[in-house]
Amino acid sequence: MNAIELLSDSLRGSEMVTLGFLDGFSDADLLDRPVDGANHAAWQVGHLVIAERFILGSQLPGVNYTALPAGFEARHGKDGATSTESTGWATKAGYEQAFRETRAATIAALAKLNESQLDTPTEGRLAAKAPKLGNLIQLVANHDLMHGGQFSVIRRKQGKPVLF
Repeated sequence: MNAIELLSDSLRGSEMVTLGFLDGFSDADLLDRPVDGANHAAWQVGHLVIAERFILGSQLPGVNYTALPAGFEARHGKDGATSTESTGWATKAGYEQAFRETRAATIAALAKLNESQLDTPTEGRLAAKAPKLGNLIQLVANHDLMHGGQFSVIRRKQGKPVLF
């Protein structure tokens, strides 16, 4: 196994875990906040989608993300995190599709790289945390898993089975 295969597996694994945490959720369940001030799952999944595109969009050669629905980025940006509106959010199926399409585009672009390209220095505000392209791609997979803990709390509040 080489580094590109390992990163691809890491991205696929975090996708499986992230979408697995949504198993059994209804569209309404996605809007349940576990405590006041916490983010609901709808915002979090949308945030993961736009974050991956923002983090890798200008740094991963050849990545081609499909367009998101109008207003998706604004809804799932920083200001959307505190929104108390119960309308205007995507459906569970819509979030799953956006997540899968984004992740598939990332993995497809990664597959076209050679290993030496993973050593390309990164630019921007995450360069200190992820100085090379390979680090940045791993950061995206880790970001998904960080949110997994938040999804687990929502699942427990709703009485859904514990996963993973």
